[in-house]
Order: sequence, then C-alpha cells, then structure tokens
Amino acid sequence: MGIKQVKLSVNELTIGMYVSGLDRPWAQTPFPLQGFYIRDIDELKKLKSLCGHVYIDVVKGRSPLATKLRSYDGTTGGAGSKNGPTRHVDSAPVTVPVKPIKIQRNQYQEVKSLGREVKKARDLHQKVYSAVADVLSQLDKETFYDIPVAETRRLASDMVDSVLRNPDAFTWLSRVQEADEYTYSHALRSSVWAILFGRHIGLAKRELDILAMGVLLKDVGKTKLPHELIINADRTPEEQKQYESFVALGVELLKGADGMEPRVISVVRTHCERLNGSGFPQHLMGDKIPLLGKIAGIVTFYDTVITPRGATVPIAPSKAVARLYELRNIQFQEDLVVEFIRAIGLYPTGTLVELNTGEVGVVVEQNFERRLKPKVMVVMDALKQPLKTHRLLDLADDDRTKQALIDAGKVSLADVQKVEIARDLEPGSYDIDIIAIRDDYLLSTEKKGLRALLDRFTRS
Repeated sequence: MGIKQVKLSVNELTIGMYVSGLDRPWAQTPFPLQGFYIRDIDELKKLKSLCGHVYIDVVKGRSPLATKLRSYDGTTGGAGSKNGPTRHVDSAPVTVPVKPIKIQRNQYQEVKSLGREVKKARDLHQKVYSAVADVLSQLDKETFYDIPVAETRRLASDMVDSVLRNPDAFTWLSRVQEADEYTYSHALRSSVWAILFGRHIGLAKRELDILAMGVLLKDVGKTKLPHELIINADRTPEEQKQYESFVALGVELLKGADGMEPRVISVVRTHCERLNGSGFPQHLMGDKIPLLGKIAGIVTFYDTVITPRGATVPIAPSKAVARLYELRNIQFQEDLVVEFIRAIGLYPTGTLVELNTGEVGVVVEQNFERRLKPKVMVVMDALKQPLKTHRLLDLADDDRTKQALIDAGKVSLADVQKVEIARDLEPGSYDIDIIAIRDDYLLSTEKKGLRALLDRFTRS
C-alpha cells in the first residue's frame, strides 16, 4: 500500500498522526527521522514552532477526518469540493441534473436554554414514543381506521417545536433507547435528525411537521412482514424483494387511515429512493424524488449506520458521516449531504470523544456557530484514568481565550495548545456511563436556570 499524503496545517495536528513531510528540509529541524508518529504534546509544540504546515501519511497514522469536513463547520470550501475523501463505492456519480436546495439561514434564531427545554422534551419524548407504539399496535390489529392520526400529528408538531426551541434537549433524549424496540426508537431518532436538518436549512414549520410525521411513520409497513425477514441481514434476492415491499405496504396502510395527509404518505413512499435510481420501490432518480423524501432518505441512512439493528453498540458518528460523504452525488444529493453534516455536527450530542490532550469526554451541548467546538464533559485524564470530578470544557471558549492571548502578544502559538477533538470513539470504548453524565449535566443546567430566575426575581 503506497503512501497517501495529506497537507495539513500544524494547528490541525493531533497525537497519533504520522508526519511524512515538512515545509522545510529535515536537516533544518531537530527531528532525527524523516517520518515519525506524533506521540506527545511536546512534539506537537515543536512542530508548531518550526513549521506552518506538514504532510501526514493517512495510511500509517490517524486520518484527519475532521479536517476533511472542515467545510461543514463553515470555515472553508463548500459543496462540490474536490478535496473530499476517495469514494470506495461501485456506483458512478449521478449525471442527472438536480436543482440546488434553497437554504434560508437563521430562520429559527430563538433558542431556549437547554435547562428550560429539557423538562418539556423529556415528557414529550415519552408521549411521542408511545404514539408510535400505538400506531404500530393498531396496524398489528389491522384496525386501520383507528390509527391515532390526529394525536400523532399533534405530537409530531410539538416535537418540531421542541427542536426549534433547543435542538440539544430532544437530541439527548432521542439517544435513550430500548434494545428490543428498534423500529420504534429508529423512527423516533430519525425524526429528530430530520427536524434538526430541516431547522438548519430553514424549512417552514408546516414543512417540518409533514417531514416529522412522515419519518415517524416511514416503517409502518414492516408490521406486515415476518419478523425473521426484517432482522435477517443476509437476505436472498427473493427475500430482499419481499423485504422492500414494506414501503408499498406502508403506503397502503396509511391511505386507509382517516385524516392522513397525502404529503406525509409521499415521505413514506420515497424515503428509500436514491438519487442514482438504485433505491426502491420505484427507482426514482434526481428531482423525481421530492425534497422531503430526499431528507428522509439521508436521516434514515445515517441513523441505521450509527445504530444498526442487532449491534450491541452504535458506531462512531464520524464513520457514519464518512460513509454518507462517500455517497454524495451518488445515492444522495451532494448539497443536502453537506448541509446535513453541517446541521448535526461531526460530533453530535452524546458522542464519546478523545481530545488532542489525550483526555476522554462526552459531548454534552452543541455550539451552533462552530460545530467542531462543542461543550465537552471531560471524564478521563490523558492516561485514561477516570476523573473523580468531571470537568466541563467549552472548546469554543477555550479557543477564543487562547487566541486572544496570542493576538495580544502575551504568548506564542508554540506555547499554547488549543484543545480540540482528536477523534470520536466507538460507544463502549471505555466504561463510561453516558446516560449518567447526561443526567448530571441536564440537572446542573436546570439548577443554573432556576438560580438565574431566582436572582432576577430578587433583583426586581
């Protein structure tokens, strides 16, 4: 396997990368070898003091996935960049022209505090979860006209409202799932991703309501298939054809429900279609797939990858993002893929991460202006030993503070280490109770909100 070199700013280096080239002759540096792994902070500081950029071997060392996706943080590039990762897929890029999506930035600027919103989201999460279960229960009984359409529509709309007020609150709760209720939890999580995405690109509230309900109900047809067929990951061609019938079955079921809107059914009908015609059941291509169907397809794919059926633990979100990115302009519209990654961030709330300091933490809250700089609860030190007291680290604030010192000439870049996320970790990599960390953090934010309210009251 040959060397695959990537040019990288020294400010984006992390421990574990393999430096294969410098922006100056090796003889002018103290490094004894022409090529080495970055093993500690001192080597990082030394590189920063000597070089502006280096070349890393992504075959030997850690790959800078976050760097490849910097454009999704709004810092460089954009859709259609030619510097993305190589696509290891058999399908060729789509040649069918598609209209670029229309994005309305800052459509939803009012964001409630996490502490205030989480109480509402917690109760709503259980109601929505129960609503999905009720729908599937009625379908099992084949009492199609008794499907609680109005209640499901209302709860889907309430869920949209919650995500509009504070996306993190519902995202946290959507990570709570029962291993034996995959269809329910998958539909709920996918709907949250869809609303987050729609919020980001500025879809109207009415469109978000339709999208949320369509994604919640997208798998209802599976209630009419044998359970063994659904959970079988190695289907024969005949079994796969039978499995794919769940879309048409779901459409027919929902057509029989009183009050079901045609556009909700359209989301169900088209969420498995793909840009290049490789989807099902109609093999639609390009803009023959409606926008909400395209969005539903992306969020369904993403959630299935991060939480595959039958897996004991989900996979790291960055791997799901990388897989989705490889399929841009093939199965999924490129600018939609770019905006989806911008919307959810490379490290969604609840992601286990390793910092460039070697410490381990959990992403507890997003920074919607700087997606690669969320708030992280640090729970393990650089030696991977549990901390007795967890430490909340705001990566954006850390970056601003240190950059201000550099700009003021008080310190040099080589003397300051800006803390960044080096990589996300597979869930279960360490014995860390993410749910307990979530509860502690949400409780602390609730207390802060109450304290601020009392302070305001006493001052008035």
